[in-house]
Amino acid sequence: MNEVNEMIRVLVADDSAFMRKVLGDLFSRQPDFELVGTALNGRDAISKVKEQRPDLMTMDVNMPVMNGLDALAVIMKECPLPVVMLSSLTQEGTEATIQALSLGAVDFISKAGGSISSIDTIEEEILSKCRNAARAHVQPIVMAKEPPAALPVKKRIELSTRHGLRPPTTSKEPTSAHAVRLARRENPLLKKRSPLPDGMNKLNIIPAAGSETRPAGCRLVAVGTSTGGPQALQRVIVQLPADLPCGVVVVQHMPAGFTKALADRLNSISRIAVKEAEDGELIRPGHVYIAPGGYHLRVEARQTSMYICLGQDPPVGNHRPAVNVMYDSVASLGRQLVAVIMTGMGSDGCEGMKKIKAAGGYSIAQDEATCVVYGMPKVVVEAGLADEVCPVQDIARAIVKAVRR
Repeated sequence: MNEVNEMIRVLVADDSAFMRKVLGDLFSRQPDFELVGTALNGRDAISKVKEQRPDLMTMDVNMPVMNGLDALAVIMKECPLPVVMLSSLTQEGTEATIQALSLGAVDFISKAGGSISSIDTIEEEILSKCRNAARAHVQPIVMAKEPPAALPVKKRIELSTRHGLRPPTTSKEPTSAHAVRLARRENPLLKKRSPLPDGMNKLNIIPAAGSETRPAGCRLVAVGTSTGGPQALQRVIVQLPADLPCGVVVVQHMPAGFTKALADRLNSISRIAVKEAEDGELIRPGHVYIAPGGYHLRVEARQTSMYICLGQDPPVGNHRPAVNVMYDSVASLGRQLVAVIMTGMGSDGCEGMKKIKAAGGYSIAQDEATCVVYGMPKVVVEAGLADEVCPVQDIARAIVKAVRR
């Protein structure tokens, strides 16, 4: 990882001579970047990465000889480094981008119309994403595709064994490694509710008098994540059981056009149902709802049920969807809520988590070692708002345990 004052050594991989030229010139003009080379295709990219050992690489998906996805899989296994993908907004392009992020790419740059015809309009986006990516924590990725959960157990075990994966468990709670559990602070709000802070969306779902738990239909898990999130979500959601007794709402910082591809991919490899959220739909147990890019996601209560509410009001903290907006809308659920904060840059989610903790909600944060960017979880942990800090592979277990406690 580069220190702030060190040069970021970057490799550009693209089969287009035009793109290699304009990106190379862009980086060469910056005082904090050094262009160490260019690659013509995926195979060339692998060779140049091993030879030059750059700090960062930009890579197109569609290249001859070996495409960007196949090259990325090799690079993340043998010589991992931060990679920013160049992606088109076509359906094929968005699906490839989501696959790249699942394979370990840190971020992506959208190419409107399928190509970057006027790079000056997105220069700042390219430079900002590449500077942020260069500071990301990446590790070797050895992750075969999970066999689809819809397959019969016998067939899934056969596929798992063939690909070197742990056979799927039939127990209701996933197996896990160790988690760091923080002592939960005694909060008077857990025993007696007091008025909630101004601006909070008050959900009229209150536990029955004398009850420590909530009705099954009123449980909710709220997950917030950003940079590195697609890979983290894959690690978590594929482990959630189909019979999870609550719904899950997710905010992943991602522009419009990509969240549906993310939801569809996760749905294809998970036991639990995953979909892009739609305005007004009922939140059902055993379902995961991902906020669409460009829309804030809120949760509204109507009698004893909860519903998705989408809106395009102004970004909050430069984000839409914003984790804080989602957290604010569900904070008054109190003990009925489990909030999860995972890898991402910045501090989105911290203010909402304060309200969640004040109302008695339970919080889980991803640990530093497994975060691509330890930003959003860091501010939550350092503020003393995390009840539990887990490596990403243990978060599903922590969720299941928390909603069944």
